[in-house]
Amino acid sequence: MEAVKFDNVYFSYDREERQGEQGDVFDLGGSYALRGINLTVQEGEFVAVLGHNGSGKSTLARLVNGLLTPDSGSVSVFGETATDDKKLFEIRKQVGIVFQNPDNQTVASIVEDDIAFGPENVGIPREEIGERIAFALNAVGMNEFRHATPSRLSGGQKQRIAIAGVLALRPRVMILDEATAMLDPRGRKEVMDVVLKLNKEERITVILITHFPEEALLADRAVVLHRGEIVLEGAPETVFEKGEELKKYSLVMPRPVRICRALTEGGVSVADSMDAEAIAKQIKERTAVLDVKNTETTHPCTSSLGVMPTYTGEDIGRVFCQNLSYVYNAKTAFATTALSGVDLEIYPGDFFGIIGHTGSGKSTFVQHLNALLKVPSAEKKYKPKKPKKGKPLPPKIVLKVNGYDLTDKTTDFLALRSKVGMVFQYPEYQLFAETVFDDVAFGYRNFNAKPSEAEVAEAVKAALETVGLNYEEIKNRSPFELSGGQRRRVAIAGVIVTKPEILVLDEPAAGLDPLGKEEIMSLLHKIHADWCKTVIIVSHDMDEIAENCNRAAIFAEGSVLSVDTPSALFKAADALSAKGLDVPFTAKITRALAKLGLKIENDFTETDFINQVLAYAKMAGAGTRLTGGADNA
Repeated sequence: MEAVKFDNVYFSYDREERQGEQGDVFDLGGSYALRGINLTVQEGEFVAVLGHNGSGKSTLARLVNGLLTPDSGSVSVFGETATDDKKLFEIRKQVGIVFQNPDNQTVASIVEDDIAFGPENVGIPREEIGERIAFALNAVGMNEFRHATPSRLSGGQKQRIAIAGVLALRPRVMILDEATAMLDPRGRKEVMDVVLKLNKEERITVILITHFPEEALLADRAVVLHRGEIVLEGAPETVFEKGEELKKYSLVMPRPVRICRALTEGGVSVADSMDAEAIAKQIKERTAVLDVKNTETTHPCTSSLGVMPTYTGEDIGRVFCQNLSYVYNAKTAFATTALSGVDLEIYPGDFFGIIGHTGSGKSTFVQHLNALLKVPSAEKKYKPKKPKKGKPLPPKIVLKVNGYDLTDKTTDFLALRSKVGMVFQYPEYQLFAETVFDDVAFGYRNFNAKPSEAEVAEAVKAALETVGLNYEEIKNRSPFELSGGQRRRVAIAGVIVTKPEILVLDEPAAGLDPLGKEEIMSLLHKIHADWCKTVIIVSHDMDEIAENCNRAAIFAEGSVLSVDTPSALFKAADALSAKGLDVPFTAKITRALAKLGLKIENDFTETDFINQVLAYAKMAGAGTRLTGGADNA
């Protein structure tokens, strides 16, 4: 049976403006978010929808349950038209949507009340609501948190509660719109395990919007959108094989497939695979030759990415922290320790990564760096504490950032914030003005005494062009009508307009398509090279850390576990896994190779891993064995 059907659907966000006067600043030339979409999803099917930011994925999701209405064409759910007002209430009971940020879906202070909200609003009898709460919590494995406070749960737990809230409506179709984008690897796995279970055991139809190839590969079918049109469709494995075609649609092949193809092009024939152990086995087989006697061969790493700088006495760009602790809702029943004795030094010139599971204290720490959160001694009403009888004072907090003492309440925090820029996890939370120009100009005007309009315009233009946006085309547009990638760039422009000497970004590439991620990281490296002394990024993406950072710190339970080069940190795969973290895919292959007796040192970046494998193969003199034909594929 057809669960969802799109029949020649067109949709535009600017249809009202297009009917207005020519030259309106919101006139996008009659552009459509969706153009002639024809798509059928069968009951019980699991469909993954991929595409660049702004391709129309979220628009498609919102049309299914009538949050949006098509300009033309029709959308039907189990045969009922989603544009029929008389049927809409019934359709929304059958179609549940889980959005990217679970905090936006939380409406109550107790988990069971939050889950009951939906059933209560659709008139479910009280005694049945209790049964539905139990069913939903059991389905997502959150029974023990029935009476917990949602705000105190981890990101993965919150997202499972959001799914439970949808499940309590007993939907026949579940749509997940980038529902795992902001979660750590453990949280993503928790959510996807629940989704798979619901699809296979409850026969719930799933439409998954994602940028993660490993998630899309779990689906029965993959659909690729580009500029509002379906351009590729089929089994996920088949779709991901179309490397050059994916590039044309602003997508990239999954990293494992890129590695396999690069090795093959270099002479080591490796069939496409998403499994690290399978790839390692193929590499071992292709490089095994009679004249290689030592099965414990080590080929040294020659990369210079993980350079360990030393402190030279310079304060610009430096972060020095000792004994930093922080408690949310202190002296209340909801007190939660976020940081506990953090010791960390970030050197001038670092491109520094901060990694850790959801709730490990990463975001709390970086919010201290420009005094968005202040240590107690920096508060205006603070008075030094006197030691209690028989008890020593807690260790003194030391926090110096870019030469400013953040433990001193007389510090010029306004000047500090002009030099330490912060870009948050959700860029839309930083955008507030009517136009892009006013949004970006706000910081410049705030940190400079009475600048002329010419100076403001020059600074805004420079900031927007730095992040790759056309000043004339975008300055008068509303930031809220931009795509996710564009909003991210505007948010960064609004921070770098003051030319900060330290730039802090909390999950700067989360929620972006693969190409968008690469563009944002390239942008950050350009800023770092041109004028920003130190860049600090918080990320759940271990490949992102390996590819971009010279040093990184692992946070867990509010403390710093380790600080080192990414390559050194990622060698401890078991320790990271125990903390809910992953390692780069190249580290997984390297580890699998070591178990097979082939030790190839590399810094776990994609390029260095490929180069080291090919260099080893050449050193081994594998000759024609490296270019196997069909029998080696």
